[in-house]
This record gives sequence, structure tokens and C-alpha cells, in this order.
Amino acid sequence: MTRIDATFAKLRAEGKKAFVSYIMAGDPDLDTSLAVMKGLPAAGVDIIELGVPFTDPMADGPTIQLAGQRALEAGMTLQKTLDMVRTFRKDDADTPIVLMGYYNPIYNRGVDRFLADAQEVGIDGLIVVDLPPEEDEELCIPAQAAGLNFIRLATPTTDDKRLPKVLTNTSGFVYYVSITGITGAAEAQAGDVGPEVARMKAQTDLPIIVGFGVKTPETARAIASVADGCVVGSAIVSQVAAGKPVDEILAFVKSLSDGAHAA
Repeated sequence: MTRIDATFAKLRAEGKKAFVSYIMAGDPDLDTSLAVMKGLPAAGVDIIELGVPFTDPMADGPTIQLAGQRALEAGMTLQKTLDMVRTFRKDDADTPIVLMGYYNPIYNRGVDRFLADAQEVGIDGLIVVDLPPEEDEELCIPAQAAGLNFIRLATPTTDDKRLPKVLTNTSGFVYYVSITGITGAAEAQAGDVGPEVARMKAQTDLPIIVGFGVKTPETARAIASVADGCVVGSAIVSQVAAGKPVDEILAFVKSLSDGAHAA
């Protein structure tokens, strides 16, 4: 059982929904992003999604693209992202960490080396946006063999014919993208999301976590009420971009987690 599995089991036992937060590693610099990351569990975050900055993101809207650019300009690398996780783990052995990003930096490092390093520093799962199920031999299956969850995205355009393929070899949870588009664009609507979650629940026992377009405590509560939890990324990254102090960023995160946990 991974930390992710254990977290969902604990939340189920408590009758609570999950709150997942995304931050970009190294945005606006390593020290600030590490300080935010260290404060996330106390702000009510159940699972941390840590973005790996990449020059050519496909799924990210302007907010997260700019965060990646700031991080890269500040000297952030995949190695420094792994080191950041290692530092975090010195004080927190329990909070699951999912790396979210693109395949190129992993391929460049070498899959075997990357997986060994990820396991060693304490990463629990991967979301690799540009690797479809047809490429499972590339990273997904080796990651599962190394004890890491491989979390897949499903979208409003993932029809009933495609869904079983997406769910094959997926573990940890399914990340449902609530809108057709990029991160941080439109606002997620619980009325649209609920039937889609039910459709996926008919085909998997995995938790369904909904992201893209969750920006406020009210939306976090509404979306979490029709799913197993929600993810917030762009709204948090926007606080970082605005130069807010770490304690203010974490207070905002706490308002979102309170919303999700109230569902």
C-alpha cells in the first residue's frame, strides 16, 4: 500500500473528501517553494502535487506556464526537484507527493535512474501528461513495478470506448479534468462533473479527484461533494505569482482545504 492508498483509506474511514494542492517546484525560487511545500500539510493538504518545470508544457494554462518559466529562470531542474522532496521528507514521512510534468526530463535522465531516485527521495506517484496508455511500457509499467502509483488523466472527451484503456494500469487515483481546455481557464461546474464521476465509478474502484477550474473554497466544496476530492493548482500558483508572503499563500490554501473537507 502506497502513501496515496493509505491516505484515501484514512479519509474514507473519517468520511472526508481529499484536498490535493499543486505547486510548481522552484517558483519563484527554490527556498520560497520549499517553504510553501513544507506548510501545505498543516494547511489541510492531503496530497501534494509537485510540478516539474518544463520548457514546452501542453496541458498548462498561462498561470502555470509562467510559473514553470520563473522556476527555470531561477535555475530549477529535475535534480533540484528531487532534492526538494528529499528535504521535505526529513520532517514529513506521511504526506503523499505526486510529481506532475512531462516525459522529456525523465527520458533525458533515463527511466531506471529516475525511478530509483524518485523512490529513494520519497515520491509516491507520477502524473506524466504526455504519455498516453499506448506508451505504458515506456514509464507506467516500470513505475508501478518500482512501487510508484501512475495516475492518469480522464477528460470530458474520454468516451466509454476510450475510458477502459485510460483506466488500465492506472493506480492511486484517477485525475478527472473537469473542463475541455487548459489549467486555470474556465470554472468547474459540479452539475457537469457529477454525472461524469458516476460514469467513471461504474468502471473503476479508484478514487476520482477533480481538477482544472477549481478556484474558490465554494467551488472546492461543490466539486468535492460530487467526487472523492478536488485539486487546486492555478489559483494557488497565482498567489505565488503575486508575490504574496508564504503565510498568506498557506492561509489561502487552508480556505480551499476547508472548503473541500466540508463536502
